Amino acid sequence: MIELETALAIVLLVALTFYALMGGADFGAGVWHLLAHGSSRRDQHRLIGEALGPIWEANHVWLILIVTILFTAFPTAYAQISVTLHIPLTLLVIGIVLRGSAYAFRHYDIQDDEIHVRWDQLFALSSLISPVLLGIIMGTITAGNFSLSPDSFYEGYVLYWVQPFPLAVGILALVLFAYLAAVYLILETSDVQLQEIFRKRAIAAAVFSGLLGEIVFFLGKSGAPYLWGGLTNNIWGGLIILGTVGFTLAAVWFLSTRQYWWARTCAILQVTLTIWAWGVAQFPYLIPPYLTIYNTSSPEFTLQLILFVLLLGALLLFPALIYLFRIFKSRSVFGQHQ
Repeated sequence: MIELETALAIVLLVALTFYALMGGADFGAGVWHLLAHGSSRRDQHRLIGEALGPIWEANHVWLILIVTILFTAFPTAYAQISVTLHIPLTLLVIGIVLRGSAYAFRHYDIQDDEIHVRWDQLFALSSLISPVLLGIIMGTITAGNFSLSPDSFYEGYVLYWVQPFPLAVGILALVLFAYLAAVYLILETSDVQLQEIFRKRAIAAAVFSGLLGEIVFFLGKSGAPYLWGGLTNNIWGGLIILGTVGFTLAAVWFLSTRQYWWARTCAILQVTLTIWAWGVAQFPYLIPPYLTIYNTSSPEFTLQLILFVLLLGALLLFPALIYLFRIFKSRSVFGQHQ
């Protein structure tokens, strides 16, 4: 029978996957909002706004779930992460709040006045910075080796997240989110010109993400040795890496041949496998080399209660999300293959 700690670690990984696929794509759409140019610039902005409008608030439920599980099920790890990484975490929260506020104000404010342009810029810049910070945080946690008694403020709260490996993971997260957003946006419109714009951007982002993935992988040899060992010393790690590469190539092929539904499917599987490769290699560590899901967990009764609440919540959450997507995304999500 699966252990309670392992079950909750799997739920954490599932929630992280959903956040990347949904909330991450929202960040990526903001990146394309910033980079929109040419005669179709307004049309690109309108498409992005219409695509995000119905679901952007719901997507952050996964981040809330991640923080809640970590706080209640693995409080020792939560305390270490929130203290050591309080600077990038604070900046991430500020970025998410500013992004949401700017989106709301730009949506309801007068469309053509000067302040609307400022909201647009704030929304786009927050969308650019937030995923980088999220990736840096994940990369720093993966590298681990936090000092328990730092000699200075810099060593205790800055040193770990300004290393090459976390910074590379931050850039990879940004590119992956932009890649997902471009693929999603193709299916959000029937305008051939817009589809062509985001098709080219999706192909470029897919290729760039593949190159960055290789860089992150090799930086991990020294920057995150536990991740490197987990990916290279067992057959599952190798198979997941091969699967990720395969889905990347398949996504580029389907984009090149304009089979957009299959391209989106491969992009989703590519990002999912990337996250699960990290999870498999990291197990059972939350922060290597000394904090695992076992020595940081809450008492057994608390874990049982958390799992019960999660099961009850899932019975309410997933039907509601499916209903939300069926109302507002029936054509792009549940439509026929293209």
